[in-house]
Amino acid sequence: MARTWGTSPAFDEALAVVARGADDFTRLRHIPPDVVDLFRRAGFYRATTPKCFGGHALPPAEFLRMVERLSEVDGSAGWVASFGSSGVYLAALPPDTQAQLYADGPDLVFAGALFPVQPAEEVPDGFRVRGRWRLASGCRAADYLGVGIGTGGTGRPRTAVLPAAQVDVLDTWDALGLRGTGSHDLRVDDVFVPADWTFVRGGRPTIDEPLYRYPTLAFASQALAVVTLGLARAALDEAAQREGVASRPYARTAFAKAEADLRSVRAFFYEATEEVYETALAATPQPEQVSLLRLAAAHAARVGFDVVKAAYELGGTAAIAADHPLQRHLRDAAVVPQHAFLNEGMYDGAGAVFLGAEPFPGYL
Repeated sequence: MARTWGTSPAFDEALAVVARGADDFTRLRHIPPDVVDLFRRAGFYRATTPKCFGGHALPPAEFLRMVERLSEVDGSAGWVASFGSSGVYLAALPPDTQAQLYADGPDLVFAGALFPVQPAEEVPDGFRVRGRWRLASGCRAADYLGVGIGTGGTGRPRTAVLPAAQVDVLDTWDALGLRGTGSHDLRVDDVFVPADWTFVRGGRPTIDEPLYRYPTLAFASQALAVVTLGLARAALDEAAQREGVASRPYARTAFAKAEADLRSVRAFFYEATEEVYETALAATPQPEQVSLLRLAAAHAARVGFDVVKAAYELGGTAAIAADHPLQRHLRDAAVVPQHAFLNEGMYDGAGAVFLGAEPFPGYL
């Protein structure tokens, strides 16, 4: 597959370590902190940190290709690294708060669990936060954690940002797909969070750089969806190695269709990304462009999963073994379209925008 972005020794090292450790991640049910440190050095976290705080604030397509490549090696690793996109969320914090976040450098690891949104007591200068939240992927290696504390009157969750030491991680993650993501529950027991350390998810950024004019929620959905594109590439490459595939007409046909599907959806995904970022270089993208990104993300997740299923079927009986690569790719890819950002409802939202109707609340 052609590459259009550079690499580095740190990135290559991360790929090699992940390739050796994928079975361990599944057994541990999380990506160890020392591996996440490799992701830091490879640039996943500074990729979306503002340039004014020493980050790279990369064009979205460059970051997405990094996540895609890592996901070819292991889906759980790609999913955890994809949360390097959180810098676009954090850009809605006051600049002084961001300066404190990045005081030790631009490679901040942030994770969060916003749901179920919990009520917080509003007190002078902030909030008293308590409650429990689900599905905090990558939380064991995070520097800061975010939790959902209400809508802030916008219809979108308000996120309270806390140092990881103030949050309890509850060992609850027990899933077959993306098992290595460590998506445990979080619990906070009556902690004061200053108002300046909260933001509305998808709220207006306080940093004026092109990346932060790119649609925040759409970018977050893309960062997750691109994991499936990496898994699909890995699954097809694995299926191609199966003895006898090339000699069977039905297998050659199925492989070619899957290859065409993957290349087509990938082209749409990156075409939309680059088109909208080109707009963001000078102006705020329009709702129709935001919708296009949401559609591209949901479609990538769904078609990518279909491609993995096709590769799995080409794998024959051997692929049913728990430790077979195609079995792991299938389990991992099945999780991605289940995410709320990527489910079937996104097609309804996109269809509404295309046809001039009002999409469902929260879509844009």
